[in-house]
Amino acid sequence: MWVSKPIYESLPYFYLLVGVLSLASSMYVNHWYWPTICFVTGMVCLVAGLVVLLKRRDARGADH
Repeated sequence: MWVSKPIYESLPYFYLLVGVLSLASSMYVNHWYWPTICFVTGMVCLVAGLVVLLKRRDARGADH
């Protein structure tokens, strides 16, 4: 799958933004299991964003 460079470079930040927004919304939503769903989604997105950022940093550091 090929994605343009600006979109590819911004994906980890998008994951982090979605994670923060989802964690914040988990504090305000009180219906059914939505707080738990938002919390888990937020944590997964934050971890995914950090993993991608760190992997890219390590890979780019090894190239130079």
